[in-house]
Amino acid sequence: MSTEVQTEIGVRDARAAGRTDAATARTRPETPDARLRPNETAPPAAPSVDGAAFEAAGRSRRLLRSVLMAGGVILVAVGSLVFWLESGRYATTDDATIGAAKVLVSTDVSGLVSSVNVREGQTVKAGQVLFQVDPLQFQIARDSAKANLNEVALNIRSMKETYKELLSNVESQKAQVELDRVTNERNASLVANNDVARQVYDQSRYTLLLDQARLKSLQQQAEVQLASLDGNADIRVEDHPLYRQARAAVDEAQRQLDHATVRAPFDGVVTQVDALQPGTYLVAQTATLTSTGAVALVSTSDVWVSAQMKETELTYVKPGDRVDVTVDTYPGLTWKGTVESISPASGSEFSILPPENSSGNFVKVVQRIPVKIAIDRTAGEPVLRAGMSVYVSIDTGHRRSLRDLF
Repeated sequence: MSTEVQTEIGVRDARAAGRTDAATARTRPETPDARLRPNETAPPAAPSVDGAAFEAAGRSRRLLRSVLMAGGVILVAVGSLVFWLESGRYATTDDATIGAAKVLVSTDVSGLVSSVNVREGQTVKAGQVLFQVDPLQFQIARDSAKANLNEVALNIRSMKETYKELLSNVESQKAQVELDRVTNERNASLVANNDVARQVYDQSRYTLLLDQARLKSLQQQAEVQLASLDGNADIRVEDHPLYRQARAAVDEAQRQLDHATVRAPFDGVVTQVDALQPGTYLVAQTATLTSTGAVALVSTSDVWVSAQMKETELTYVKPGDRVDVTVDTYPGLTWKGTVESISPASGSEFSILPPENSSGNFVKVVQRIPVKIAIDRTAGEPVLRAGMSVYVSIDTGHRRSLRDLF
């Protein structure tokens, strides 16, 4: 549309509006105010019924607004007070995980793995065989130890008989010495009267000395033999130190033979089984340091929650407090539990490099204290696996009071 056309339309609209205003002025009734002189002021008009109602409605709205504002402030204050009173009762954290008893099951004897009796993820009972080390070498060692034990028992019995023989020889030698003494004394009196030759007396005297020395030797041999019997001639073979030593060797050989069969120490689920294969040579000293010398076992019954609580939230937490546990894997389900123990030290105290703040130049960080929570287990519930993330809420039973504000 051109500019001239738009201008012409605007002029026609303005003329029409002017005629409408003039017509309205002619039809409007003449009021007293219209006849006032130019310097006179019109008296105030009386309020109409509609104006009074509008003013009353305004006052009502202003009053309602004031009430709502005051009520909102009171409601926020009361809500804040209630929240403050209740907020000191529960200690919560999401820095928590499921924990379970777990161990790398191996053995302290070295040898070739002859068989693996479980598979990955299998549930086992305590005492069930996990794998077997070739037992032949341990059977040979046990049989050799048993043979040595029997030989030691025979030697001890022989020692006891030898001691008895020595005692008998000592008694015989004592009689011989007594005879030599009497003969020597007789020859001494005879040689004094020249009734026997000097040579006879000397022979009897040296014979006495020789038999006395032989008696002393026999007595020493008997003492040595008694000492080998632990000072007790009537000692039982089983009580002799040599027999006990040989018995210990048999027990050790039997222990090694028993440990050649590796069994589960508790109920659980086995894992990391595929790395252990028959024919692998298991070295006892490094078995648990490699993936080829052990089977991992995770308990299915000894399960708990390990929560890393802030030190500022442990003011009223104590063993025995009830706990609600929510597992991320199972939304909507809640387990009940009980605070079992609170660690005597923070987690950083057990780190390889504990914090050192002796220089005074440090940043204060809220420490985490491990809290162990026992879970109430029921039949048919979902499986709780070690390492799952959980959220815990500990009911300390503590309630704040208004006196704490003052």
